[in-house]
Amino acid sequence: MHPPKRATFDVPAMVNIDTKGERRIVDEYRVTEFGLYMSRAMVNRPTSTWVESWLLPELGVCVTDWWWSPGHERRQDYYLDICEIVVDGGRWLLTDHYLDIVVRTRQEAVVIDVDEFVAAVALGLLDPPVAEVAMHRTHRAVDGLAAHGHDLDRWLGGMGIELAWKRPRRG
Repeated sequence: MHPPKRATFDVPAMVNIDTKGERRIVDEYRVTEFGLYMSRAMVNRPTSTWVESWLLPELGVCVTDWWWSPGHERRQDYYLDICEIVVDGGRWLLTDHYLDIVVRTRQEAVVIDVDEFVAAVALGLLDPPVAEVAMHRTHRAVDGLAAHGHDLDRWLGGMGIELAWKRPRRG
């Protein structure tokens, strides 16, 4: 079992230090009143070519859209990491809290990696108060998505959050 994964989004330096500690050049950062957008190429990852993410600190969620390589497509529109996001000047620090949500627009939102979450809490890698916050964030996201027909844009739009992406939206 691994400790919580951390990533750094260094806006002034235009780099992203990923969860493996690799320094990645960022194509675009965009800071808004509700979050941070990042867009960059995937390097040395045969399953995907590009990644776009929105860090939403108030919700404790990082929304990601992966651009899959041919033959590696996944049945998902968005991947939501439940996390803590701390803004320190021009650096955004993300600590993953193990729970994730796979969103299939207008179909479903599925919570995954519950086994990792439970193991992390049992092993003391995630303190109970932090785990409780992660559970509340997960439930708020799943409930919000369900109440809006499993449409991420509709759910977030109801809170005044409008995500803009590099890649045109599907369907």
